[in-house]
Amino acid sequence: MFKQLNTEKLIVGYDLGDVYSQISYYAAGSEGIETLSLVAGAQNYNIPTVLCKRSGVNQWFFGKEAVRYSEENEGILIENLLSLAVNGEEVQIEGEGFDPEALLALFFKRSLGMLSQVASTDKLSALMITCETLNQRMMEVLSSVVAAVRLKTDKILFQSHTESFYHYMIQQPKELWQAKTLLFEYQRDYMRIYHMECNKRTTPVVVYINEEEIPFEAFGSAYQADERQEEKLERLDEEFLRVAEDACRSSAVSSVYLIGENYNEEWMKKSLRFLCKGRRVFQGNNLFSKGACHGMMERLEASETGKAHVFLGNDKLRSNVGMKILRRGKESYCALLDAGINWFEAERILELYVQEGNAIELVVTSLTGQGSREVKITLEELKGTLSRLKLRLYMQEENKLIAEIEDLGLGEFREATHHVWREEIRLYES
Repeated sequence: MFKQLNTEKLIVGYDLGDVYSQISYYAAGSEGIETLSLVAGAQNYNIPTVLCKRSGVNQWFFGKEAVRYSEENEGILIENLLSLAVNGEEVQIEGEGFDPEALLALFFKRSLGMLSQVASTDKLSALMITCETLNQRMMEVLSSVVAAVRLKTDKILFQSHTESFYHYMIQQPKELWQAKTLLFEYQRDYMRIYHMECNKRTTPVVVYINEEEIPFEAFGSAYQADERQEEKLERLDEEFLRVAEDACRSSAVSSVYLIGENYNEEWMKKSLRFLCKGRRVFQGNNLFSKGACHGMMERLEASETGKAHVFLGNDKLRSNVGMKILRRGKESYCALLDAGINWFEAERILELYVQEGNAIELVVTSLTGQGSREVKITLEELKGTLSRLKLRLYMQEENKLIAEIEDLGLGEFREATHHVWREEIRLYES
């Protein structure tokens, strides 16, 4: 069920891709999330993620206009802007070097300016950027791009396509995702398959999305106007039927989503007939940008469904980390890191006192069914009946927690040694 937020401004979900980008938004009082179209009244959502520098002058175009100027041989087309920025190599254009992050920032700023079709960008109050893969390097690039654009809001977050899929789905009627949900994303010469399932035996309900990518014949190579066209399309249909049957084999599937411009009922005959047997099937291409918008709305004001579920994707921390402490003489649990946050953003720094002994204990609670356990960290050479320590927790890898403990001394009673103990902790068994 779609929930409205009490806001007078725009909440934007921006899907930033290497080939295409999309912009969805929620405006105050609207009944749902809309997606910007390049053609009024049409579902033409894809903005080519390209720039074109006009030959000989410092004039830049973006998107479809950039493609047009390039096709008319009036400029130099720069493609794969996201990959260029991530790789960090200088881009040479007409003998001049350009910073790839600056080029991506230019595209981002120009494309975001399309929001003027619905409202001034000054009304932008919150922005969620989603992309295919979210890791530390991608976060650095996106943060740099956002900083360069200087938006008038500090509510800017990032999430992966996988998490955008999750946020999109939990806003749909429950019957569509109470069993397994499949998303087939068909791009160029590959197909990425997302398998979403819920573990209803946990509280909150844990939602997993597993991904797989397989080679798949490019639609353009199959769709050719010659005497073998029908044969080629039949082969494409048979191949997708095999992929669909494999994906549906292990468990019941309640709904299927088809994302990408290559899907066409002209060739999806057997495969579509199979998918529609006892399942709801949806086709479109703006799910990720809408999911990004839903994700930001959820961060601003959690829905009841959002509170009852936690998403544990590959980029998420899958365990709660805390410790038992004394509060007013009574033992209590202190939460330090919460499952469900991006593992590469997980960090906590605090000061604590150890009353006696030379060890601290962390409590690691898995949300993947592996239970709870206590991890004891012995601080060799720590002396005294009372010690003041600084504890820093952070993730070095998806499954590797680092605990750094520094001796801060105890004022006039004991001088600080500033010795640092470092412990590596595996959070779960693979």
